[in-house]
Amino acid sequence: MVSKQVTVVNETGLHARPAANFTKLASSQKCNVYLKKEDKKVNAKSILGILSLAISKGSVIEIITDGEDEKLALITLVDYVNALTD
Repeated sequence: MVSKQVTVVNETGLHARPAANFTKLASSQKCNVYLKKEDKKVNAKSILGILSLAISKGSVIEIITDGEDEKLALITLVDYVNALTD
């Protein structure tokens, strides 16, 4: 299992379209993918799970990957969040 904390800089946070795209990207990974905000951890392959975290601009989230290709998956997902713009 590997993880990395990321600060969301996108003006709208990780809502609607960015969350759907994140879910799609997470679902394409072979490993398990989780998002954690504060003390709540959800399956990142679930759009409802991601939306339940209410990730807004400035939120610090932890992306956790566990399983086959976990390191590559983590890099891919962190890069996606860092590249988000409105």
